[in-house]
Amino acid sequence: MTVYDLLILGGGPAGLAAGIYGGRAKFKTAVIEKGVLGGTVYTTREIVNYPGSFKEVSGPDLMKEWAEHAKHFGTEFIKSEVVDVELEGEIKIVKTKKGDEYRAKAIILATGSEPRMLNVPGERKFRGDGVSYCATCDADFYSGLEIIVVGNGDAAIEEAMYLTRFVSKVTVIVIHDVGIVDCNKNSAERAFENPKIEFLWNSVVNEIKGADGVDAVVVKNLKTGILTEVSASGIFIYVGMIPRTQFLQEKIKMDSRGYVLANEKMETSIDGVFVAGDVRDKYLRQVVTAASDGATAVVAAERYLLEEEAFKEQIVAAKSPVLLAFWNPTDAKSIHALANLEKSAEELSGKMKLVKVDVYKNQRLAKRYAVKNTPAVLLLKEGKVWADFTGFIQEDALTEKIAELIG
Repeated sequence: MTVYDLLILGGGPAGLAAGIYGGRAKFKTAVIEKGVLGGTVYTTREIVNYPGSFKEVSGPDLMKEWAEHAKHFGTEFIKSEVVDVELEGEIKIVKTKKGDEYRAKAIILATGSEPRMLNVPGERKFRGDGVSYCATCDADFYSGLEIIVVGNGDAAIEEAMYLTRFVSKVTVIVIHDVGIVDCNKNSAERAFENPKIEFLWNSVVNEIKGADGVDAVVVKNLKTGILTEVSASGIFIYVGMIPRTQFLQEKIKMDSRGYVLANEKMETSIDGVFVAGDVRDKYLRQVVTAASDGATAVVAAERYLLEEEAFKEQIVAAKSPVLLAFWNPTDAKSIHALANLEKSAEELSGKMKLVKVDVYKNQRLAKRYAVKNTPAVLLLKEGKVWADFTGFIQEDALTEKIAELIG
């Protein structure tokens, strides 16, 4: 079975950026995506803050360019839904809904996030029949009609303005007091001035009603408790996102909301598994930060793959015992110890091999052998610890002690 160097789960901006970098690095790379390439960004009508020669670009146009860029460098695209993963071990296994399995030396989780539901009566029933989470996808179905938008963040207000191009009226339901919205100031001012937009303040949706489709929405005023039925042919919901990490439960460290935890190198709690984009715990979720995450994850994955390859070649596959020396180039004690080890290696040439590990550059190997302090030296056989000579590094008799063991 084919073993990829890099499998990227998710084809949004983070996954596509990772695909570009992975292909460019000459890795055997594939992106697995169940839907349209570009993810949520593909449904974005207008992007005006992504750096480049363009001042304005649509989400679909930008994502198509990125996908073609990745394909240009040889990245494969697999249309399928990931339902399970086995992340521990040297080779990672990805299982799809179709029953296929894919194997890789490293994985980047870039599954993104999805709209949060209101979980009110009628929402699931009318999803696709009046309940929508994407104005770009469904706006033209409501031409000349009155609709409702729920939410007051950037996505909600910007999509409300977009909808006014099609509908006769947009009623925005806001949980805050009059005049308070969570979107950027520019979007708020434009929405307040739009004659087709009306706001219902201090309100939440209590129920979505209809026969064959949405006919009305029951709105509750949070201050008075009064329920009001507002006529509408559709409702667009923008109340936040949730990470697509259901298949990762109890398999990797996540926060209480389900976002994958990682360091600045996009390294997760499992070696060889990285994360990028909206699925990770981060401060800003934008196309530009997703692209940055994807690039960082691939560079970190490249370092991981090189270190693993070197470990196999230099240590596991070594024909003679390996003296593994962990040292710190800024520590005088480490430098002196290394000189002593090099002397021993020279005297025992042909009987053992010295491998030096700078712990600043290769913390993963130090972690593998539970080395917390330097200098440290282990004698290995087929990658496994045979003896620990850390306490004898500075002694003149070090060579004799090693020789006694290896014969």
